[in-house]
Amino acid sequence: MDQHQSVVCYRHTDRETGIRCTRCERPICPDCMITASVGFQCPECVRSGSGTGHPAHANQPRTLAGASVTADPRLVTKVLLALNVALFVAVQTAGDRLTADLVMIGQWPHHPFYEPTEGVAEGQWYRLLTSVFLHQEIWHIAMNMLGLWFLGPPLESALGRLRFVALYLLAGLGGSTLTYLVADPAAPSLGASGAIFGLFGATAVLMRRLQYDMRPILILLGINLVFTFTWEDIAWEAHIGGLLVGALIAYAMVHAPRERRTLVQYGTCGAVFVVLVLLCLFRTLALTG
Repeated sequence: MDQHQSVVCYRHTDRETGIRCTRCERPICPDCMITASVGFQCPECVRSGSGTGHPAHANQPRTLAGASVTADPRLVTKVLLALNVALFVAVQTAGDRLTADLVMIGQWPHHPFYEPTEGVAEGQWYRLLTSVFLHQEIWHIAMNMLGLWFLGPPLESALGRLRFVALYLLAGLGGSTLTYLVADPAAPSLGASGAIFGLFGATAVLMRRLQYDMRPILILLGINLVFTFTWEDIAWEAHIGGLLVGALIAYAMVHAPRERRTLVQYGTCGAVFVVLVLLCLFRTLALTG
């Protein structure tokens, strides 16, 4: 019986791939893919020039989304992980007061029993973002940081650092916004789960764009969605909001036409941010009007 022989990246021999450089036909993985006018090219072909008489610097290495290729495609992932861990340590040291100051809460105490003094509806909009980096339980931060470590680097490599930061933060804000819109305004919510679900959605979009087998990520996403709706004390709103925003931002990142790539990518990020702000304003008026 004939056995299937896997094709691996010429630079990373532990990674299987179905993509080849359009010039030299070397097999290349997502970390090595550089968008060309037709298909993808490997770093060596790009560094050697465009093949049209232009100097090598005329065709600098670019990621799938058009960002510059960096020496460490995990830098932003490491920084985000460090911020989450640092705040977790601070919470364990400072106690409940710090958590109360940073947690996502719409409005507290409940009107009309008491006059509300805290929450997003009372002008503390920073809670929409600070809560994304806030964890109290060791299992909570462990699960979220595990997801960040595995999902973050491939996306950071494909999108570039700045685009990856935009994806992460907007997905986190998307989760907080949906929580603010539909959840009990006095119920506290915290954790990076909205941002992590945004990475799930973005990974699915990226794998679809690269024509990879999507079954592994869809199965993993499905398992997490089951937990989302069956476990107690989980803010499903944050998960779903982050998932939707992450998928939308990623789609704009990897499908933007090359001639208008920057405009489409950052225009989409700006439009999503404006929509999230307007939704929060609508909810604030409903709670305080």
